[in-house]
Amino acid sequence: MVSEAYIQIAPSVLAADFSNLGQQVRDVTDAGADLIHVDIMDGQFVPSISFGEVVVDAIRKSTHLPLNIHLMVLEPDNLLPSFMKAPTDQIIVHAEACRDLHRTVTQIKDGGHQVGVAINPDTSISAVEEVLPQLDIVLVMTVNPGFGGQSFIPETMDKVKRLREIIRSEGYATQIEVDGGVKADWTAQDSVRAGATILVAGTAIFNNQEPVSQSMERMRGCIHGVIST
Repeated sequence: MVSEAYIQIAPSVLAADFSNLGQQVRDVTDAGADLIHVDIMDGQFVPSISFGEVVVDAIRKSTHLPLNIHLMVLEPDNLLPSFMKAPTDQIIVHAEACRDLHRTVTQIKDGGHQVGVAINPDTSISAVEEVLPQLDIVLVMTVNPGFGGQSFIPETMDKVKRLREIIRSEGYATQIEVDGGVKADWTAQDSVRAGATILVAGTAIFNNQEPVSQSMERMRGCIHGVIST
């Protein structure tokens, strides 16, 4: 049985009310979030543009939680100094966006940060296998990156299961994160059953239908008692 105590919830501020961003971050912090997921999008690797260094600095001041910083940018090495500012920051780059993935991962590790590599739905896990021993996190995109509110792609669960098998067989401490379309329903439950230990949730947490505390409680209740096979 997988207890929800071992499943981290990372609300994605991309879905938050930007006119009240600091308070929204404080609200999910108080509601028991484990991480704050921050999507950095450059308009090149993905079509959308989100926010940059100044906004991330403001988010960091609004919470004591680690920032789960997801760099959806081309050649992320150029931007690393802008975001590797707090020892608790987790820096995630895309395998598809790096010229030399090993060099980028090493640079982040040498900076004293937890490091993750993300892969898109159509990217094989072979893209991360060579650096897997160095990784704290593998992020499996469960939607195509770049836009919020997309539908969860169930086929990505096979990738999560295979990663879990490799991580267990090799004795790695790497966590598996899923990002995209995760809600307080079968999508969260199937992710946990498949082996995910970090769930990114955007519109499932930040919505106009209920306070974020109720959304967080709903997500916790959903994953409570899920059996991992």
